[in-house]
Amino acid sequence: MSTDGWRQFGLYGADDTPDNVHGKNALGRALEDALERRIIEGGIKSPATTRRGLAARMRYLTNSPVGYAAMTAAGITAARKTIGRWKKGTQRPNPANLEKLDTAYWALRAHKVLNNLGAFKQHLYNHGAGTVVEIHPVNQAPVLPSRRRDLQMRTLTVRYVWDSAVDAMKEGDVDALKDIWDDIIAEMDSDWGAYTYVSHIGLGA
Repeated sequence: MSTDGWRQFGLYGADDTPDNVHGKNALGRALEDALERRIIEGGIKSPATTRRGLAARMRYLTNSPVGYAAMTAAGITAARKTIGRWKKGTQRPNPANLEKLDTAYWALRAHKVLNNLGAFKQHLYNHGAGTVVEIHPVNQAPVLPSRRRDLQMRTLTVRYVWDSAVDAMKEGDVDALKDIWDDIIAEMDSDWGAYTYVSHIGLGA
């Protein structure tokens, strides 16, 4: 596929599969996926149905007013004294309330992570070492055989864009994400234009 064909994305059929998107969109998705992993992987590992998992959730949820608000939002109507007994382990919540406590915990965990994106930025910055970006080229299956190019998955270590990238993801600023993606692929060789559109982006974070 000619360089002009990549600039005129879809001219030879590359837009016939939903996998292929502009890098700005794939970068936004990759950031959202990395943030979701951070929420889950940094959370309590033990299930709410175990003694340890329940105790950890109760400590987390009863540590601040926002925790009680999260329980209320999850549909828990138990009195404070009952919740206190759950925390002490002298009374066990019924299965329905266990599920609601788990919902409340993860909602509060996500809320706290999303409201401290500075920590996520530092995670991506990685003390200056940056984050590996795995770039999967467009799926060329729908492209005319004579117009296909030999493209491979590429990896780049990206260091200095993460503050702006996370802010753009939060704001849904696709124009900013486009500029950031252009900066990232500019580090490639002369084939950089072939990675304006991709099938997937993964972040090693």
